[in-house]
Amino acid sequence: MKKIFNSLVLAAVVSSAGFVANVNAADKLDDLLKQVKQDRISEGALNKKREQEFNAAKADKQALLNKAKKELANEKDRGVRLQKQYAQNEKTLAVRAEELNSAKGTLGEMFGVVRQAAGDTMGSVSASIISAQYPGRAELLTELAEAKKLPTTRELEELWIALQTEMTESGKVVTFDKEVSATAGGSAVEKLTRVGAFNLVTESGDYVIYNSDVQIVQHLGKAAESHYRSSAEDLASATPGELVPFYVDPSRGGILRLNTQKATLEDRYHQGGTPGYVITVVLAFGFLLALRSLVITLGEGSKMKAQLKNTSNPSDNNALGRILKIYQENKNSDVENLELKLDEAILRETPRIESGINTIKILAAVAPLLGLLGTVVGMIETFQQITLFGTGDPKLMAGSISMALVTTAMGIIAALPLIFVHSVVAARAKSIVHVLDEQSAGIIAAHAEKEKA
Repeated sequence: MKKIFNSLVLAAVVSSAGFVANVNAADKLDDLLKQVKQDRISEGALNKKREQEFNAAKADKQALLNKAKKELANEKDRGVRLQKQYAQNEKTLAVRAEELNSAKGTLGEMFGVVRQAAGDTMGSVSASIISAQYPGRAELLTELAEAKKLPTTRELEELWIALQTEMTESGKVVTFDKEVSATAGGSAVEKLTRVGAFNLVTESGDYVIYNSDVQIVQHLGKAAESHYRSSAEDLASATPGELVPFYVDPSRGGILRLNTQKATLEDRYHQGGTPGYVITVVLAFGFLLALRSLVITLGEGSKMKAQLKNTSNPSDNNALGRILKIYQENKNSDVENLELKLDEAILRETPRIESGINTIKILAAVAPLLGLLGTVVGMIETFQQITLFGTGDPKLMAGSISMALVTTAMGIIAALPLIFVHSVVAARAKSIVHVLDEQSAGIIAAHAEKEKA
C-alpha cells in the first residue's frame, strides 16, 4: 500500500507539473500509469506467494508439535514402567542378597579375617628389611586388604606364601647385591648382609637401613661406633657356617638410628663453647708445667743418686754436688757459718726444683671456677632465649643448657688430674729438698764433732 500511495503522490505531482509542461509530458504520465498498474499486479502476486509459504510452514510446525507431544507421552509411560521395574529389582536384589548371605555361611567371617590379616601383614612386610631383597611383596596384600569381594583360592595361597616367606627369611643370614643410597647423594650397588629381619650391613662394616616410604636402602646419617662396625665387618667377612658375635638391633633399625644421633665426646666438647676452650688451655698449660717439673725433678734425682755414691768428688751438674762443694770450700769455718752457708745454698736450689708447682695448684683451683663461669653464662643465655621465644620449643634452650652443664663437667675433669699431677711433682720436689736438708744436716753434725774433737 505504501508503494501504491507513493505512486499516486508521484502521479499527482507529475499531473500538477503537466499544466506548465509541454505536450510530451502527457505521454510520460501514461507510461507512469501503466507502470503503477503493473507494480500493483506484481505486488499482489508476491503477497499471495508469501501467504502460501506461511500456511505451508504453519502446517509443518503443527506436525512437529504433535510429534513432540506424542514422544513426551511415550517417555512418561516409559518412566512409569522403569519405576515399577526399579522397585521390582530392589526387591529382587534384597532377596538375592539374603540368599547370598545364607549361602556364604562362615565364608563371610573368612572374608573379614582375610582382610584383617592382609592389612596387618602388609604393614609388617612393607616395613621389613626383607623387602629390600624381595621388593613388591606388598602389592597383592594391598589388593586383599582393600578388596570388596571374597578372595579366590590363588589369593589365599599368596597370603599364605607371604606370611611363610616373612617367617622363613627372618631366620636366615644371607648376602645379596642391592643399590644403596649415600648420605652425600648418589647411589652405588653394594654387597649387603641381611641378619634375619633385624639389620643390614655392608662389606665395609657400615650399618644401613631400609626406608620403606621410598623403598630404598640408605646409609645412616652418622657412622656407628667402632665396636659396632668391627662386629659388622666380622660378619660380612665370615664364611658360611662360621659363628661370629654381632650386635643385633631388635627394633629393626630404631635403636640404631637413635644411637647414631647421640652426641659424641667431640660434640660434647664443642658444646662447652668459649669457657670450655679456656678450660682446655688451662689443663694443657698445667700438664706442660707438670711435665717440665717432672723432667727437672727426675733428672735432678738421678744425678743426686749418682752423687751420693761419690760424695768425695762433688760435681756442679746437680744440687747436692754444689752443696758439697760449698762444704769443701768452707771446711775451716765454724759450725754456725757453715750452717748458714749451706742453708743459703739450699734456698738457692729450692726455687729451681719447685718451679711451676704452685702454678699447677693455682690452675687446679681455677679450672672449676671457669666451669662455674660457663654454667652462669649458659644460664644467662637460656633466660635470654626464654625472654625472646618463650618456652614453647625446648630445642632453642638446649644449646645454652648444654654449655652450662658441659663446662661444669669440664672444669671438674680438668681439676682432678691437675690436683693429682701437682701432688706427684710436689712430692718429687719435696723428696729432693729433703735429701739436700738431710745431707746438709749430716755435714753440719760431722763438722761439729770434728770441732769438739
